[in-house]
Amino acid sequence: MLKLFKKLNKKEYLMILASLIFIVVQVGLELEIPSYMSTITEKLEQQGTTVNQILEPGMMMVLLSILSAIALILVGYFAAHVAAGFTARLRSEIFNKVMDYSTQDIKKFSVSSLLTRSTNDLTQLQQFIAMGLQVIIKAPITAIWAITKIANKGWQWTTATGIAVVVLIIMLSFILLMVQPKFKKVQSLTDRLNLVTRENLSGIRVVHAYNAEDYQNDKFNKANKDLTETNLFANRVLALMNPGMSFISSTLTLSVYGIGAIIINQATARATRLTLFSNMIVFSSYAMQVILGFLLLSIIFILLPRVTVSVGRINQVLDVEPSISSPSKHQATKGAGTIEFKNVSFRYPQAEADAVHNLSFQAKQGQTIAIIGSTGSGKSSVMNLIPHLYDVTKGQVLIDGVDVKDYSTAELNDRLGYIPQKAVLFSGSIRSNISFGETDKQASQNDQDIYQALEIAQSRDFVDQKQHKLDSEVAQHGDNFSGGQKQRLAIARAIARKPEILLFDDSFSALDYETDRKLRGALKTKAAQTTKVIVAQRISTIMDADQIIVLDNGKVAGQGTHSELLKNNEVYQEIAYSQLSKEELA
Repeated sequence: MLKLFKKLNKKEYLMILASLIFIVVQVGLELEIPSYMSTITEKLEQQGTTVNQILEPGMMMVLLSILSAIALILVGYFAAHVAAGFTARLRSEIFNKVMDYSTQDIKKFSVSSLLTRSTNDLTQLQQFIAMGLQVIIKAPITAIWAITKIANKGWQWTTATGIAVVVLIIMLSFILLMVQPKFKKVQSLTDRLNLVTRENLSGIRVVHAYNAEDYQNDKFNKANKDLTETNLFANRVLALMNPGMSFISSTLTLSVYGIGAIIINQATARATRLTLFSNMIVFSSYAMQVILGFLLLSIIFILLPRVTVSVGRINQVLDVEPSISSPSKHQATKGAGTIEFKNVSFRYPQAEADAVHNLSFQAKQGQTIAIIGSTGSGKSSVMNLIPHLYDVTKGQVLIDGVDVKDYSTAELNDRLGYIPQKAVLFSGSIRSNISFGETDKQASQNDQDIYQALEIAQSRDFVDQKQHKLDSEVAQHGDNFSGGQKQRLAIARAIARKPEILLFDDSFSALDYETDRKLRGALKTKAAQTTKVIVAQRISTIMDADQIIVLDNGKVAGQGTHSELLKNNEVYQEIAYSQLSKEELA
């Protein structure tokens, strides 16, 4: 936790210091009130005491109470400001950190876990800071200061107070040891519940299609039950705290008055009795302040078990060093749109075999390179190496003559236009999706550039049919568009960037054959200087490629043009004849 709090800035430290000052003032004012109670008691015992003599200390008690309340309000203001500002900055840091993660790093955490850590865990921390600044500082100051006030009032009362404090500490320690493991489990169970809920909502159509509602309900109910039972146990243990505190404070009050009664009865002189009675009233008030100090600490004991787990989980996210690093300097390049794989091998972490083995090829500017193979042959793995989503195990991947490792992330991405197999659209408008990003190219885009990209991607027709055209709404995940429309908009977004290289990771799979043919024709004529890398399952999509790479279990089974591979490559022939007739292939 101290590691995380080192991230507090200068302004927040000053606010904490101001809180400390006002807490000391507030505690001092509170502890001054019992002395006026003693004065009132002494006045009442004296003969001839007037109302004004009673009102004067009474008004001072009211004034001190008002000033104490004002100090407490200021402490609450500073605490809330520090808690909100610190967690907002921390939330931003976590988000930016995750944005720097590679695909491999993301897999260390589930998406649902990352969501929980950046929302629920940070909320726990915010509550702890907001209450902790008021309680952690105030509790020991109140307890210690009150003890100094009663130290010379009578050893019998002091002993009773000490016993009460020891019992209180034992009770709080027991509760903390019981609930700490449970709250740690609660956070992981919350991750699980979020995972099940997110999975169910994302796949709701599939759930309905297979009449799997009962199955999903059972899965959700189990996750919900596990979380509820663990929470119940922890909260039931914590529920012992309030009655325990009440019992201890009531017993202490009874002990103070019982001891006081005995001491006062043993005294013979009236003045001594009066002094002892006054001391008993004051001691009772201060003893309650001691208990109040520990009562305030009990609030922290309620929050501490969960927040320590949350802080640990937040630190886990912040402590991850991205597995893919890139320099920030600009690279001088030797070409525009060239790609070269030099004896590239790649193996996923903890995998037993290479996903890609000894792959070499070269693509010149404007050429189309196609990669085909059966499922699991390593096609997408090859594609992921070009934008440096993973580091190669052996060999080099060169873009414009420079190793992708030597590019800054922004510089490399600016040269590439990537279209994933599953189209990703963001809530907003068609315009905001096509102009997505913050590069100079996006900033300089106008409607003409956007429409040109839509035309190449065969999207202009359905966009023009929309009432608001480019300003038409795009729902979350693009759910108000068909699969083919989403895919074409994703292709248009990449084309609009005017990159040197376009990467199509099986991006034509959602398109019909006619649209597929027209799109490739438009790319060939209107993006002739752009290098295209296409991963595809359909032979018809790649027949016109300048070079086709056939993969089989991560190894190169053949390289060449369509006609060359159709003549002498068995793997390619098997794929081709399973899709098209000999006449169609010719």
